[in-house]
Amino acid sequence: MPSLDLERAFASDLGITRIAGVDEVGRGPWAGPVIACAVLLPDIDADHGGLPPALFDALDDSKRLSEARREEIDAALLGLVDIGFGEASVAEIDELNILQASLLAMRRAVAALPNVAQAALVDGNKDPGLGIPTQTIVKGDSRSASIAAASIFAKVRRDRLMCDLDREFPFYAWASNKGYGTKAHQVGLENHGICEHHRKSFAPIRDRLSTY
Repeated sequence: MPSLDLERAFASDLGITRIAGVDEVGRGPWAGPVIACAVLLPDIDADHGGLPPALFDALDDSKRLSEARREEIDAALLGLVDIGFGEASVAEIDELNILQASLLAMRRAVAALPNVAQAALVDGNKDPGLGIPTQTIVKGDSRSASIAAASIFAKVRRDRLMCDLDREFPFYAWASNKGYGTKAHQVGLENHGICEHHRKSFAPIRDRLSTY
C-alpha cells in the first residue's frame, strides 16, 4: 500500500518539506484530453501525512479502486490537501504526441498548485521537466501516498469530463468507456464517424480518417 517513505526520504535528502506527488490519466483513450494532478499533503512528517488515519489508509492506485470509492476519497480529500490540475488538449496530443502532452499536463499541474512545491515525485519513468528536484517512480501510484492521491483526483476529474462529453456525443458510450476503444465506441465510430474530441494521431482514428 502507498506510504510516505519515498516522500520522507526525498525530503530528508534535500532538506525540504513540500514534496508534490504527480500523476496523469488518459494516455490510452482514443478521445478526450489527458489530465494530470499534483498533490501536496498537509505534513509529510506527521502521522498519516496530516490526514485522518482512515482517509490516509484508503489512498491507493486509482485503478485499484471502484468508481464509487474514488469519488468518496476525492470528496473527503478536498480542503485537506493542496491540489493542482493540468490538462493537455486533443489538439496538443495530436501536435506533440501523447507522451509529450502528458508531460506538459504534469508541468501545468505543478504550476497550478496554490503553494509552491519544492520537489516532486512523479509516477512513471519520464521526467516532465518541472524545474524542481524530481524523482520518477515506476508504479508510484501504488507506492507513494501523495502520488496515489494525485491519481485519484486526476481519474475522477477526467471521468467526469468524459461523462459530460457523453451527453453531447452519446453514440460513443464515453460515460462507460471514458474514451477507450471498446466495442461500443467502435460501433459509434462506424455509425457516426469521428468528432472533434477524437485523437486523430492515434492509429484507429487516423486509419478511419484515411478512408474518408
